Amino acid sequence: MMNRRDFLTSAGAFALASPASLHGHDHASGHRFPANELRPVDYIEEVPVPEYHWAPQSAYEAFRDMKFGIRIHWGIYSIWHRGAESWPFLKMSFEDRRKYNSLYRTWNPVGFDADEWTNLFQESGMRMFAFTSKHHEGFSMFDTKTRVHQRANWTAPEGPRIESCDLSYSIMETPFRRDVVGELCAAAHKRHLKIDLYFSHPDWYDADFRPYVQHPLQVPSSERLMWAGDFRQTQKDYGGHPVIVPDPTPAEVRRMMERHRAQLVELLTNYGEIDMLGLDMYLGPSVWPEMRKTVLKLREIQPNVMLRDRGIGNYGDYYTPERFVPSSEPARQIPWFVIYPLGTDFSYEPDASKYKGTAWIVSNLVDSVAKGGGFMVGVGPSSNGQFHPEAARQMKAAGDWLKVNGEAIYATRPRDTNWSEGDNIRFTRTKDARTVYAIAVQWPGQELLLKTVRPRPGSQIRMLGYPHPLPWRTDSSRGLSVALPVNLQNAANRPCDFAWSFRMEIEAA
Repeated sequence: MMNRRDFLTSAGAFALASPASLHGHDHASGHRFPANELRPVDYIEEVPVPEYHWAPQSAYEAFRDMKFGIRIHWGIYSIWHRGAESWPFLKMSFEDRRKYNSLYRTWNPVGFDADEWTNLFQESGMRMFAFTSKHHEGFSMFDTKTRVHQRANWTAPEGPRIESCDLSYSIMETPFRRDVVGELCAAAHKRHLKIDLYFSHPDWYDADFRPYVQHPLQVPSSERLMWAGDFRQTQKDYGGHPVIVPDPTPAEVRRMMERHRAQLVELLTNYGEIDMLGLDMYLGPSVWPEMRKTVLKLREIQPNVMLRDRGIGNYGDYYTPERFVPSSEPARQIPWFVIYPLGTDFSYEPDASKYKGTAWIVSNLVDSVAKGGGFMVGVGPSSNGQFHPEAARQMKAAGDWLKVNGEAIYATRPRDTNWSEGDNIRFTRTKDARTVYAIAVQWPGQELLLKTVRPRPGSQIRMLGYPHPLPWRTDSSRGLSVALPVNLQNAANRPCDFAWSFRMEIEAA
């Protein structure tokens, strides 16, 4: 058995996986994930196997139409809310890990109401939500029929060891005993909200899943079994103190992948149409053939589901820049949604002052949409199942803005050229390219000046939410000038706050 020192100093510990330019194909030639977005995994083939197919064009189109949604992280980690979702588990003492893994026995989040949640999403102008069906720590927020057969006993007298068990480790074994995913999906279907179910490939509770993706139980063959980047990160996370247990047996690996597949099949079988699966993390090269079989199975069950690229590379349909909006427009053929927490992290934030504000939501939404993507604001509820009042207020205010400006956001596309002018103007357009929207993220003053737009002669320019057309003229040196009325110089008279949208018909290309 490898000791801790050997684990940390093995010769290939810091070797990087060979970079690979991972190509994908949907419905147009040149379809490609941006090189800086996919991890440089060398074990996923560049061209998917012939029997695989991506989601159809209609699903891609619907994805691109949504534009705005919420990403919800809720689970056992919401009880202690010590930081970024379940990641603090890796730094906990063995005693705290034992306590953490037992928290579910008393968890009764009676404040959860799927109808209240989805009503809030609608009031906030959101067209979709992403919900964590299972995060890395392995706790399932749905009625899974799968079973965990072995786990870590962190406080065994002789030190941490693997012990037998038989439980689902799910919300159905709490005093609450309600299928949260099921209730959310039912409420969403009633309201025609798109559903994205997040699912993490690794499982830190189930010892069968060792050692993949920073699992708290590591093995002598970790370096060989894991993706190189995860092995390197694991060494850093454990600070020199990994728990080394025997390598998984072939039977344990088979049981791991069967349970992994069964849970994903449950999510696509038990809750009606699911629009997206937000897969996460990379299990590594040793189990990729089985992972690929799982992806083929998911495609068979729900051909229209959009799959996030994480863990499956160019088998994915969309990707999610995290905590940033790309600085320039990425490859337009691949759908994308920015995911960005409204508070400090994606899970519950108890401090009202940490929420970034409605202006932040609107500016990032506008920037993302102008570049061809969408924006998911990350907000987690409390352990009782309720969103912080300040987070709800900021999201509803974004909904008020969208009631005025939604025409310039939903179902739009980026301009073929010039998605911006300077720091304060972003553009969108209708699908037929006959109408352009100029969105000013700062009030323009007495006139709006644009260099790259040529309105159709005799057409009207209007500010969304304002009842009258605006005078405009073009000048060879100044470009397009749109006069803004005197009464609108008083912020109280404007139709909205934060940003203002101007609709104009343009000349045919």
